[in-house]
Amino acid sequence: MSAVTKPVNQRAWFLILPVILCVAFSAILPLMTVVNYSVQDIISPERRVFVGTEWFVAVMRDPELHEALLRQLVFSLAVLAVELPLGIALALAMPAQGWKSSAVLVVMALSLLIPWNVVGTIWQIYARADIGLLGAALDYLGVDYSYTGNPTHAWVTVLVMDVWHWTPLVALLCFAGLRSIPDAYYQAARIDGASKFAVFRYIQLPKMRGVLMIAVLLRFMDSFMIYTEPFVLTGGGPGNATTFLSQYLTQKAVGQFDLGPAAAFSLIYFLIILLLCFILYNWMQGVGTSDKQEAGHA
Repeated sequence: MSAVTKPVNQRAWFLILPVILCVAFSAILPLMTVVNYSVQDIISPERRVFVGTEWFVAVMRDPELHEALLRQLVFSLAVLAVELPLGIALALAMPAQGWKSSAVLVVMALSLLIPWNVVGTIWQIYARADIGLLGAALDYLGVDYSYTGNPTHAWVTVLVMDVWHWTPLVALLCFAGLRSIPDAYYQAARIDGASKFAVFRYIQLPKMRGVLMIAVLLRFMDSFMIYTEPFVLTGGGPGNATTFLSQYLTQKAVGQFDLGPAAAFSLIYFLIILLLCFILYNWMQGVGTSDKQEAGHA
């Protein structure tokens, strides 16, 4: 018996046409403009010279780019290493239901509502030794702290600021994953006499894998594109201690007005983020598959 072929509804294309147009104007056309600038030397508005891959080669050989990329990778990995465990711990400690749960959810979401430039300003004041609570407390304890003069202190301050700002997002995602677990799993664990760690290892963590993957990708991409907070807090200094890739790109495009190298670096920047997110996604998928196989053997 032959399968019945359903007619294709051609009108469905008209329903998604507005979305396609929005994506074209907001993403594809600007991307093609960047590609156009990346292969030209713009001498004047009327005179342009095709240079091919010259800007790409020049950018890839720039030692400042290598240093900014290394700082960015270390920062993004540090963000994930701190925010993921902390977010999971907060989600596990949050009340499951009742008015306390609602109140905690509202408080957790407060930092996410603050604009990025305001976050930088808050921590700029908060970390000052003369008027800021953190700076004054460290000065009272005898800690020689200066986020404007010590590169290590500046880098750690930016990291702590990012953890304060975005850990609630990870916690809220994990909390949603925990609330989606049926009570039957916990009842079976209690019958088997499973410990709290066993419940977390074999029930909660596998069920949170989907939201954790979203949290990892969101936080990695966002931390890899961080610009406003460190720019307001430290201005990229002292020296280049907190000059990440986005600020390096801004200096190229706006500060030095090198549109060709800036466009080439923008494409390289995009490909780096895409590649690293692809690697992270496949790694987490592989970890999930191995955990399922281990649970099946158990």
